[in-house]
Amino acid sequence: MAASVLKTSMKAKSPDFEKNHRRIIDLLTKIKNEEEQILQGGGAKAIESQHKKSRLTARERIAKLIDPGSHFFELGIFAAYEMYQEWGGAPSAGTITGLAKVCGRTMMLIANDATVKAGAFFPMTAKKVIRAQNIAIENHIPTIYLVDSAGVFLPLQEDVFPDTDDFGRVFRNNAVMSAMGIPQLAAIMGMCVAGGAYLPLMCDHILMTEGSGLFLAGPALVQAAIGQVTSAEDLGGAKMHSQISGTVDFREPDDDACIGRIRALVDKMGAANPSPFSHVTSREPLYPGDEIYGLFSSDPAKQYDMREIIARIVDGSEFEEYRSEYGETVLCGYARIGGWAVGIVANQKKHVQTLARGSDQKRMEFGGVIYTESAEKAARFILDCNQNRIPLVFLHDVNGFMVGKDAEWSGIIRAGAKMVNAVANSVVPKITVICGGSFGAGNYAMCGKAYDPRFMFAWPTAKFAVMSGDAAANTLAEIKLKQLEREGKKVDEKARKEMLENVKATYEHQTDPRYAAARLWVDAIIDPAHTRDALITALEAAALNPEIREFKTGVLQT
Repeated sequence: MAASVLKTSMKAKSPDFEKNHRRIIDLLTKIKNEEEQILQGGGAKAIESQHKKSRLTARERIAKLIDPGSHFFELGIFAAYEMYQEWGGAPSAGTITGLAKVCGRTMMLIANDATVKAGAFFPMTAKKVIRAQNIAIENHIPTIYLVDSAGVFLPLQEDVFPDTDDFGRVFRNNAVMSAMGIPQLAAIMGMCVAGGAYLPLMCDHILMTEGSGLFLAGPALVQAAIGQVTSAEDLGGAKMHSQISGTVDFREPDDDACIGRIRALVDKMGAANPSPFSHVTSREPLYPGDEIYGLFSSDPAKQYDMREIIARIVDGSEFEEYRSEYGETVLCGYARIGGWAVGIVANQKKHVQTLARGSDQKRMEFGGVIYTESAEKAARFILDCNQNRIPLVFLHDVNGFMVGKDAEWSGIIRAGAKMVNAVANSVVPKITVICGGSFGAGNYAMCGKAYDPRFMFAWPTAKFAVMSGDAAANTLAEIKLKQLEREGKKVDEKARKEMLENVKATYEHQTDPRYAAARLWVDAIIDPAHTRDALITALEAAALNPEIREFKTGVLQT
């Protein structure tokens, strides 16, 4: 039987297409400009200081480490965005993480940026490193650490040191990864101090450059603690650790030599176990990815056909839609992306006229809303993908579940619980892309961050929160007004309007994808036109883990 090729009805000259296109380009331009600023790390003076020590910056090291002509797929670039301003900020949380090819192998790279507060660990630094490690654990990705850090940022030590997602978890993950057989290499290319000294020692290979330091306590602290006077080199230099303590496997004269040695070691690694997921030769979509700019509408009041978006992501624009005439506000279907078989669960933003359940009465279903039928369909489809070892891709533009008497009578809560259960217990890789809105329980059912997607991406148009901005702002403003009235304070119409605008502005700021990326709720903000590339990178990484545990859902409310 012939594959189902998605057709397009795109009108490139239409006002809506041009308006959508301009809006996304404007958002992308703003985000790219901010990324360029973040890429400067601690700034020109800090970069110059690093070079004066005969050391490369973290980004220069990564550029030399990865395969020539290959791409560094950076994760968490907006980590700590607009945070720690009282301390001068911490661009990208003072550390760089991402996926790249090294000697043809997909590797996770974690590099301290010494231009940002000497590479010290802020609270978000620890969380970012842990997130990168968790991605490596879930996908069995070999990991390289480029260490150049002064240790914990002491003014914020209480938020860095003690909890399960804080500094100590990094070393715990080192040990777990080692036990799982996930290769880890650590190169000490600057300072490696205090608790941070344990990181390289938990890895398979330890490299160290001349002029670097590895010690539990630096010379000043040693003198204060036990009265011993010693130089940094004698206390924990590369020569000492290479010749006397036996801690270092390879002593290298400089960064370039160290990077060359890392590549030589990676080159000798054995091949990964075969992937259990179906993979064939990749084919390009029939339509250009940048047409997504005009086809996608971020206006909640506007409709668009999500099939048009899918057609620009999947191989050959082929999509085998599952139960296409049932539960139409959620699209489910099988496709390939970069040759990898995937199951796609996507919110449909077109309104649909259908028959009410159990009658011949016509009703309108609103796009972006999950109804009982669409939740049941999606749950069943997710079960099929797990049964057949097919990774899942979720495309979000969801307002939430339908509410009201009809919805409750139809069993919307039961159907939603079924979908959430299937997502929560899914054992195949899950990858989430937030295209537009991702609100309330719809975020959960569509595999939000709480449901362990292997990767979570967002478009510049993404917004997610417990409810949309207008609804939330009106609710919050009303609560404030009633509180003032109870206190006997009168609020005139001008003050009421001003309060509403202030509340709305705050709420809108918190639903911005950069706000989410700052807190690592998403792994990367991606260009919509490059969604396919991001998904291919994620699927290739997910395929490195050949283990799929037994699929069980527990109790389903039928």
